[in-house]
Amino acid sequence: MQVKFCGFTQLDDIKAAAKLNADAIGLVFYPPSPRAVTIEQAQILSAAVPAFISVVALVVNMPEDELIELANNVPFDIIQFHGDETPEQCRQLASSVNKRWIKALRVNTEQDTLESVNMQIDNFAASGASSILLDAYHQHKYGGTGARFDWSLIPKDSSLPIILAGGLDAENVAATYDLPIYAVDVSGGIEVDKGKKDATKMRAFMKAVKHDRWQNETLSEPSNISS
Repeated sequence: MQVKFCGFTQLDDIKAAAKLNADAIGLVFYPPSPRAVTIEQAQILSAAVPAFISVVALVVNMPEDELIELANNVPFDIIQFHGDETPEQCRQLASSVNKRWIKALRVNTEQDTLESVNMQIDNFAASGASSILLDAYHQHKYGGTGARFDWSLIPKDSSLPIILAGGLDAENVAATYDLPIYAVDVSGGIEVDKGKKDATKMRAFMKAVKHDRWQNETLSEPSNISS
């Protein structure tokens, strides 16, 4: 299970996440968000991320010229499109800065079905997405709500690897072990305040994901030692 910690604004929090071997660090470039950072802040934060930990730039309906400016000034690895971008818009925008990309789908428990979620994933896969992120739908927000959606709407046969977000923390992440996902994305569940992470919560989350899952899988493997 891969782990992405998202919504950093503090340098010390970045360093703490790196020491815990988080797989990805997310920076939010959406001004209305309380976790948003400027290009100048992002330059300082990204410089503290060691090699082999991915820096993910979360953008929401960002115009192409702004994305190009961002890419020219901040060394991020992956774009996370978290707005209303269509598959074709994602493809064009990512191509303009030569970056890999993922798309966040906000799953509406009251309206979406397995078929509709799968269809959306297929459309983004056809346009070149590297993965899909599933988050809870909110009428007025593009994410960061801390809410969960109905996990029965997660496809078992997705055409893209699935990242799960929405309302996760160290206490409930164990419930994701049997889901058809390869990564989890957490922000509010590791915070003491919006954009300010809690080192103890980050450590507990990593332990719950990495240690407990490894232990469960090890215990379930058949032994090759003959008696």
